[in-house]
Amino acid sequence: MSDTINTDLLKDDLYQAVNGEWLKTAKIPADKPTTGGFADLADNIEETLMSDFDKFLDGSKTTDDKYLQEFIKYYRIVADFDKRDAQGFTPVKKSLDKIDQLKDLKDWQDSLYELTMDGNASPVALYVAPDMKDTQHYALNAEVPSLILPDKTYYEEGNEQAEALLQVYSQMVLKLFKLAGYSDEFARETLDGALKFDRSLAPHEKDSTERADYAKDYNKYSFEDFAKLSSNIDLASYATQLIKTTPDQVIVSEPKFYEVLDDLVSDETFADMKNWIFVKRLVGASSVLSDEARIIGGEYGRALSGSKEPKSKKKSTYYFATGQFDQVVGLYYAHKYFGETAKNDVHKMVEKMVAVYQKRLSENDWLSEDTKKKAVTKLNTLGIQVGYPDELDPLYKKFTVNEDENLYDNDARFTHIILEDHFSRWGKKVNRTRWEMPAHMVNAYYNPSFNVIVFPAAILQAPFYSLEQSSSENYGGIGAVIAHEISHAFDNNGAQFDELGNLHNWWTADDMKYFKALAQDEIDQFDGLETKAGKVKGKLVVSENIADAGGLSCALEAAKAEDSADIKAFFINWGRIWRMKSSLEREKLLLSIDVHSPNELRANVQPKNLIDFYTAFDIQPGDGMYLPEEQRVNIW
Repeated sequence: MSDTINTDLLKDDLYQAVNGEWLKTAKIPADKPTTGGFADLADNIEETLMSDFDKFLDGSKTTDDKYLQEFIKYYRIVADFDKRDAQGFTPVKKSLDKIDQLKDLKDWQDSLYELTMDGNASPVALYVAPDMKDTQHYALNAEVPSLILPDKTYYEEGNEQAEALLQVYSQMVLKLFKLAGYSDEFARETLDGALKFDRSLAPHEKDSTERADYAKDYNKYSFEDFAKLSSNIDLASYATQLIKTTPDQVIVSEPKFYEVLDDLVSDETFADMKNWIFVKRLVGASSVLSDEARIIGGEYGRALSGSKEPKSKKKSTYYFATGQFDQVVGLYYAHKYFGETAKNDVHKMVEKMVAVYQKRLSENDWLSEDTKKKAVTKLNTLGIQVGYPDELDPLYKKFTVNEDENLYDNDARFTHIILEDHFSRWGKKVNRTRWEMPAHMVNAYYNPSFNVIVFPAAILQAPFYSLEQSSSENYGGIGAVIAHEISHAFDNNGAQFDELGNLHNWWTADDMKYFKALAQDEIDQFDGLETKAGKVKGKLVVSENIADAGGLSCALEAAKAEDSADIKAFFINWGRIWRMKSSLEREKLLLSIDVHSPNELRANVQPKNLIDFYTAFDIQPGDGMYLPEEQRVNIW
């Protein structure tokens, strides 16, 4: 891949040396918060698929795939802004009236199941997921509600961004009320109550750093004890309505929240809670109503991300419709644009990376033989999914579009279908082959509960991977991403799950103590690093940094094993894949809530830990990329 590399900068700043010239001229699209890297690939896919779907809409292209046919019908309804504009807020008025007419807590309780299945917000968020300690079976989980501001820390005194964000949110909501035909007095009272209730929730929720340690979400209550957590809400009745039976247990992610549930939801707070539900419904519905409602309803999101303009009607149609039918669209993309040759080649690369990892585990000098053996067992049990699922998720086969209905009603019906399908999983065997990302999404993931790594087709493109790139470049791109996902099986979170995906300590006490000390070194290496958006929180980003470190190190070993190894090209492509230009607003947001480090740091810090980087570029003390040996962190 040809790029202008500033060789004079390689010793001081790998990221700038590789990406500096690009950064000087790159322009962030007005309707997006970023450009470069992952975003560029997503933009290319967006352009390709939008062009294809336009042809389906005008009839110049047809399909025999009945599920894709339903998607095209839905796409057409989403794109019909003349009809959406003509109907305005009329489609959602019935749902808003239902909330407004709630008289008291008992009335809300009686309507809670129906409100939930309509997709309304609730202070009690129940969902079904594989039991972390028995991943063959589903468990009922109790989560906390989403706050209006991005994180609990925004509600703390002195947070400079909070006041400005709340002002944007408030102005947006008041505009939506006006557009919907409500009086100014009703709008202001409802908004004030909603903000008051939202603020009351924040002190009792975890912040993003606390949530980054997700094994601590596993707090098992007997169903009887869970029901006792509130005397104001009939939790038992609500739970059994959702899953159509009585569970024996409930996993509570944040007990501190549920311990004060009676204070948060009571006769005294009911009016504010009702207003909170109303406002959330008003904002949530704006995306499926008129174009003006869509644009106004996106103001807060754009303030958070730094996007300067709303998406065009055409782009908003694409993202909304594909979001509803994402797996259908993913299979269309994969079958048309992702070849079997590339799929097989990448699968072999994954197997090669697993073999490298196995060798490294076997030769590890700080793990005991017992822990080492179990780590290799976990690695050998690792599931590998590349490209796209073998068949469409049955959920999407239930989506039937009614072309006589408006977008809001179709969307509401789909919400019912999705939620009914979701809660019906309880009591069934867990489907461990279910993909959590569509094939056209530029990303990859490791699922600790299934012990599986997944690489959707969309990420398997240059600069991550290409048959046109050298093997060293591919290892510095997709190879490092593959090994990154494998490393998640052994990061500070993944290491707590066994080969079956169960939360279970398979380490000796001494090994775990040593590992935690290494993880702390990783925390210390990043904690407080300065960016233009602020300082990095080491504890928030530790799991991803452990995965980056392991991924880069293992991919390097694989690259070196090739006859045509080019270590400089390997590290240069590593620097290239993190190329990104982003709005300052987005960078500030991500520093607060994202478990990934800023891209520039991902590119620059991990190479400093590897001796081959120093050799390849002759890095010496005094160079910007030099790190004293005693400060280098190596785990896997």
